[in-house]
Amino acid sequence: MKELKILAVVVFFTLLTYWGVEPYAHSVMHPHVESENFAYNDLKDTGKKGDAAKGAETFMNAGCIGCHGVKSQGMPAPMDPIAAAQSFGVNPPDLSEAGAIFDEKFLSALIKNPAHALKVEHKFTGGRQHPMTAFYGLGGDIDQEVADIVAYLKSIAPKAEEITPKMAFETACGRCHAVHYDNWTQMGEKPKFKYKKDELLYDAKVLDYQDHLTKYMGKLPPDLSMYIRSRGEHYIKTFMENPQNLLPGTAMPRVGVTAESAEKVLEYLTEVGDSKHAERDSVGKKVMIYLFIFAFLAYLWKQSIWKELH
Repeated sequence: MKELKILAVVVFFTLLTYWGVEPYAHSVMHPHVESENFAYNDLKDTGKKGDAAKGAETFMNAGCIGCHGVKSQGMPAPMDPIAAAQSFGVNPPDLSEAGAIFDEKFLSALIKNPAHALKVEHKFTGGRQHPMTAFYGLGGDIDQEVADIVAYLKSIAPKAEEITPKMAFETACGRCHAVHYDNWTQMGEKPKFKYKKDELLYDAKVLDYQDHLTKYMGKLPPDLSMYIRSRGEHYIKTFMENPQNLLPGTAMPRVGVTAESAEKVLEYLTEVGDSKHAERDSVGKKVMIYLFIFAFLAYLWKQSIWKELH
């Protein structure tokens, strides 16, 4: 009985630490933030129904292709990633899938006022302008023109179910964050090189890109290979939808993805950084069962040995 009492005391304080002290300390250092369900309630709806045909014309006349590529429509990026990062701090995204990955209300706000939509107005004060030029209209109803552009982006985008987890990640996160577990750099997937010198030249370009990105952001955004395990799904999800809630003053912009796209980003990060999650959980349960059986048999064995000695 004495051993059982000692075991009970050890188990009690272990559980107290695991379910009481540790969670409390974590809550103090990292306060819990509820998800906003990617509703973007702080952004206004244009209240207009967009016309995709007119939007295509407005998109071209507004000069969007001066910064963005639309590969699906035969419009390549106007600059290579290094030149783009040198000019803007980060390579502007290709817009082929933007209409499916990003929230419609967010896209409208982004076109009219990028710093506000991205929640980085604190970075652009004292006359400093966001690298994405705000759209001031072409002389007509600006809200209608914005709605038309968004309708055009949605019309050329794949269906939401056709967007793969990797596509969602690349468009939403892949120009700032590397994922070395998946051979992904901020410039794209690293090719396989026949000669080492060619690989070194590519690595040098990535470093140049990262230098421009670091200057723009203040620090180099982290590699996300292990973030799904080190931060967890809830933290990443709430950080994507509003970074300021978790880290006030951060330079990371609000991502603006739909709830469905956010789940796909998380799915990609899980595939890359925690692919053995289900297997690990299964093995863990079996190990716990084994330990309980082993502890029970060890106790019976101990009772039998001590019984003979006494």
